[in-house]
Amino acid sequence: MSFEDQVNGVGQELDELAEALQDFRLSVHGWSEAVYSRPRSSQSGTAVAPARRRSWRLAAGWALGCVLVAGSLSGGGLYEHRQQQMRIAAERVAEQQRLAAQEMARQEEEDLLAKVDSDVSRQVPSAMEPLAQLMTGDVSQ
Repeated sequence: MSFEDQVNGVGQELDELAEALQDFRLSVHGWSEAVYSRPRSSQSGTAVAPARRRSWRLAAGWALGCVLVAGSLSGGGLYEHRQQQMRIAAERVAEQQRLAAQEMARQEEEDLLAKVDSDVSRQVPSAMEPLAQLMTGDVSQ
C-alpha cells in the first residue's frame, strides 16, 4: 500500500466520522426537541395543565412589568432630585466665587486709595522742618 493510498484511506475515515457525528448531532437535537415539547408532569405524576402554566407566566410577566414601571418612575424621580441637588451646589459655588471676587475688588480699591493718599500727602517743606519737629515731639500740648 502506497503513501497516497494511506492518505486517501484516512481522508475517507475522517469523512465517515464527520458524517456519523453529524447524524448523532441531529438525533440529539430531535430528541431534545421532543422532550421539551411534551407536557410536563408534576410530582404526583399528573400532567400539569398548559393553561395553568400560561396563567402563571402571564401573572409573572405582569408582576415583572409593574416592578419595572415602578422602578423606572422612582429612578426618574431620583434622577431629577440629584440634578436639582447638583444645580443648588453649582449655584452655591457661583455665589461663593462672586463674593470672593467682590472682596478682592474691595481690597484692591482700598489698596489703591491708600496708595493715592500716600502719593498725595504733602511733605513738610524744608523751611518749616524745625516747626514740624516741634509739633511731632509733643502733640498733646
